[in-house]
Amino acid sequence: MRTVNIACARSIAIKGVAALLLALALPGIAHGQAEGGQAEDRPPNADPSFPFAREIEAFAKANAASPPVEGATLFLGSSSIRLWDIAGSFTDIPTVNRGFGGASTPDVLRYYRRLLPPTKPSTIIVYVGENDLAAGASPDKVAADILTLLKRLRNDYPRAPIAFLSLKPSPIRWTLWPKMAAINQAVAARATSVRFTYLDVGRLLLARDGLPDASLFRADGLHMKPEGYQRWTRLVDNWLDRVALTAAEKAS
Repeated sequence: MRTVNIACARSIAIKGVAALLLALALPGIAHGQAEGGQAEDRPPNADPSFPFAREIEAFAKANAASPPVEGATLFLGSSSIRLWDIAGSFTDIPTVNRGFGGASTPDVLRYYRRLLPPTKPSTIIVYVGENDLAAGASPDKVAADILTLLKRLRNDYPRAPIAFLSLKPSPIRWTLWPKMAAINQAVAARATSVRFTYLDVGRLLLARDGLPDASLFRADGLHMKPEGYQRWTRLVDNWLDRVALTAAEKAS
């Protein structure tokens, strides 16, 4: 797979040749492959009507293999969650990773019940929506679906703090960034009414010139390296600390 570096990002921003870059760098995307799609992350499933059968089965096996994790922080979403070393990044708290590569928000909503851990999570982190936009959904549709998911989580877990991680900029999807920014703005505007926290993780991945910092991304120009995840971890860890402090103050 060809390396996509920051020069590519600037070429995309200046010359608008993202479609050609996609075809050259990620042939699978030209055929509808989404973030963390089949070519890199998972073999194709035999039943196209149930495309995430293996992932959902793996979550069920994980639930059955060990006792339920009490008071865990649930990480839910697409491959940006799946590829995150959650357990290694948050060693002081119990965690459950329910990210699956290529997932769109409708996918998460479709398999919603099967993604939840057996016991109620203490806090919830959500990253989803990027694949929806890359597949052609309108910003309004993506924002509406994200808010539907967040409302459902809020309904099911009325006391759990929920954080939504903003859609991230990346070199290979830089031409989508204006639409991503519109989605982020629409979702952030509903944070108070739906009762979740909006965390801007996108700004952490930009260089000084305002373009994606390619040193934080893998060769595919889409998924993050550990250095990118370290930035996310610091932001989320600070939020979790604030949540814990608030809970302690209420209990005292």
